[in-house]
Amino acid sequence: MDPISLKAALGAGLLSFPVTPFNDDDRFNRAVYEDHVGWLSGFGASVLFAAGGTGEFFSLTPDELPEVVRAAKASAGATPIVSGCGYGTKMAVRIARLAEEAGADGILLLPQYLIDASQDGLFAHVKAVCGAVDIGVMVYNRDNAILSADTLARLCEVCPNLVGFKDGSGEIGLVRQITATIGDRLTYLGGMPTAELFADAYLGAGVTTYSSAVFNFVPALAQEFYTALRAGKTETTNRILRDFFFPFMEIRNRRKGYAVSAVKAGVRLQGFDSGPVRAPLTDLTADEVSMLEKLVAPHRR
Repeated sequence: MDPISLKAALGAGLLSFPVTPFNDDDRFNRAVYEDHVGWLSGFGASVLFAAGGTGEFFSLTPDELPEVVRAAKASAGATPIVSGCGYGTKMAVRIARLAEEAGADGILLLPQYLIDASQDGLFAHVKAVCGAVDIGVMVYNRDNAILSADTLARLCEVCPNLVGFKDGSGEIGLVRQITATIGDRLTYLGGMPTAELFADAYLGAGVTTYSSAVFNFVPALAQEFYTALRAGKTETTNRILRDFFFPFMEIRNRRKGYAVSAVKAGVRLQGFDSGPVRAPLTDLTADEVSMLEKLVAPHRR
């Protein structure tokens, strides 16, 4: 997919990040992944992200990532597939090229590992990844990779395949400055953990879509919420927040890393043998799985 087409697809509807299943030998379970992605592709996500944050990108080796991308492309039908990418610049360039060779339609550049960097360093990092591939790239603004509006504007001038900006910082003032400064040059995505909890605030800042982690296991509910949000049906969004998202948030907040672990547990509750999360993440306890099961029960496939 060319970058302009990807940009349009990113802004066309709800997005999501399929979890990455592992088998008993801690290897990528392609059969389960393809089954799960095939199921998700029937619920109208405009783009799916293979090996993203919820897909445990940080726990995959560079050699594993292309297989995940190929499996996603094989099972997602016409749904575009964007691959996770990250770490230091040389590693990120290598991963971006491997993803492109595997058939990815785009790249999501996650924050570099560990080290804080200046705006000039972040500029050079993003520019190197964009220059390494022909497919579209979006940056993930969070943690130790917070781009200023000026830096992002500079990148837009020199990187024609930079098509998206995803924010997970929660700094609404900065996001609004960026959307006002850059305009429609980029597509803007919400990327906070359990993004539905922040969707109203981001919509007001010019961010019209987001990636839904819970789409992994309650896709119809995720789409119902997104549709109601875009239609301004506050009564519906408030009901879904009260009935599902706020209780889910309580489970997610019980331990660090549960933003991924709780989603993977939800996928297992829907009958997909997605296996455990990889260390350093930890899985939910039996009691916590029971709590989640009650939430998922009305939405069983």
